Amino acid sequence: MEKESLPALVAFASVASHRSFRRAATELGVSPSALSHTLRKLEARLEVRLLNRSTRSVVPTEAGEALLADLAPALERMRSAVEAVNRFRDTPVGKLRLNAPYLALDAVLGERLPRFLAAHPGVSLEVVSDDKLTDIVGAGFDAGVRFDDRLQPDMVAQRIGPPLSFVVVATPAYWQAHTKPQTPWELQQHACVQRRFPSGERYRWEFAQEGQRLRVTVDGRLVVDNARLEVMAARQGFGVVYCLRQLVEADLAAGTLESVLDGWMPPPEHFHLYYPSRRHLPSGLRALVDYLREDSEAR
Repeated sequence: MEKESLPALVAFASVASHRSFRRAATELGVSPSALSHTLRKLEARLEVRLLNRSTRSVVPTEAGEALLADLAPALERMRSAVEAVNRFRDTPVGKLRLNAPYLALDAVLGERLPRFLAAHPGVSLEVVSDDKLTDIVGAGFDAGVRFDDRLQPDMVAQRIGPPLSFVVVATPAYWQAHTKPQTPWELQQHACVQRRFPSGERYRWEFAQEGQRLRVTVDGRLVVDNARLEVMAARQGFGVVYCLRQLVEADLAAGTLESVLDGWMPPPEHFHLYYPSRRHLPSGLRALVDYLREDSEAR
């Protein structure tokens, strides 16, 4: 093989794993067109098609799947070897890509990430916020954040941030005009602000009684797609909202929002940082994991 084949094989493995030139180009720091040119040269040298391309997808051929199966373990060993050397650095370095839901940024990461970057000037961080159940490996992320630790077997979960609880709130004016519910099922008689996930599914409000979880379907004329809009809707009197208590703590203290059904709320939960279970983590990711764990333990 020619001396430039190793970078081309790395490029092929990235495209074949992501099944996307755009995602692979982001991971490798090159343009999609340059990446496509590299792959065509590799196929020409090998005299075999490795990828089937269309305007919508990139799929490895049978030969491409076989090559990827052999390359992936070798490339992972190379990455692990490099990261093992990086552990000898006094200062973590490198670029991290993190996927997190909007709520995690509001409740847990918003104050912590700037402090982490200030403490580790050799690390750069890209954060992508969405509420989808993203495949972080396939999308080229180093780590993600979710509200629980029920993940795929090849993932490691690290609890981050304080315990978080939820609350049902509305304005005093709303409660003056409507009878306060005594059970979660009575919410079905109220104007509730609903939450829609990216999948199209609407969130069923969660409660607990004698250790058993309950899910209640609510109704209302307003549907939103994130927690910030829910809180804004509650403050503006659109109706009843189920949200993170931390987001409305000041409103509750000031009396501009009032809570109900406090005795029916589920136990507090934690966000978790999760990442692939590798023998050697990238130095920047290891620093982030350690920082968030130490920060959580200190609180």
